[in-house]
Amino acid sequence: MQMKHLIIFAVVGMVVLLGFNVMNGSQREQNREVIAASSEAAVSENNGSDTRNANDSHTSDIASKPLGQEPKAILDDATTKIDQAQQADAARLEQMSPAEQ
Repeated sequence: MQMKHLIIFAVVGMVVLLGFNVMNGSQREQNREVIAASSEAAVSENNGSDTRNANDSHTSDIASKPLGQEPKAILDDATTKIDQAQQADAARLEQMSPAEQ
């Protein structure tokens, strides 16, 4: 096989691999978007409209605070969300566990 044939073969191989990576990356991004949309829908159904309104007002509270207090407000918001998620998990575990009491 001549050297120019090897070079052409290598270039074609790299182009094919590049195309595969681009297609695979876009497919993964689409899958992430679908998963994110479905999980957001599930969370909003579980939380109800009351918590959405509370979260919206809490987010606006964070924006109105001075810059020095903003990181603390963000951490407090994250802690609140984590606590809510843990309570929801505990409630699901209680529903799934058998009633042996």
